[in-house]
Amino acid sequence: MLNVIVQCVLGLLYANVGEWLMHKYILHALGKKHGSFWAYHLYEHHAVCVRHRMLDSGYQKLNLTTWNTQSKDLVVLAGLVLFHVPLLLISPVFTSTVYASLALYYYKHRKVHLDPVWAKRHLRWHYEHHLGGDSDANWCVTWPWFDYLLGTRIKNNNLD
Repeated sequence: MLNVIVQCVLGLLYANVGEWLMHKYILHALGKKHGSFWAYHLYEHHAVCVRHRMLDSGYQKLNLTTWNTQSKDLVVLAGLVLFHVPLLLISPVFTSTVYASLALYYYKHRKVHLDPVWAKRHLRWHYEHHLGGDSDANWCVTWPWFDYLLGTRIKNNNLD
């Protein structure tokens, strides 16, 4: 039983640091390069969120025939699922926790961009990432654990 708990905790931590790393070094760093696949994050998603105070209409309906922020996020998440398939055979509890974290990430990320009031109350760190004036902070979406640990959780009380 202890082994299961340890694997779950490690899976949650791994997913959270992965979220932090992906957001900072791939979605933002590589995303600054026009023409890059990752550029959608800054030049589509962030731009829309700033213009519409957190709303991103690309998340309203799931339509895999439309190449928008939501479908691109889903492609990336599917790639992460496939990347971790070999681990499923070695450590099914750890990998299942990672998969559950990816699903929770998608749910929360979609919800914050459809319901800004909910976002401000429940995922304040992500709300501040988009609207707090410093998009080079608050990298975590699901939980702000690694932002606190790595000193990138920047609070902005001016958004109240």
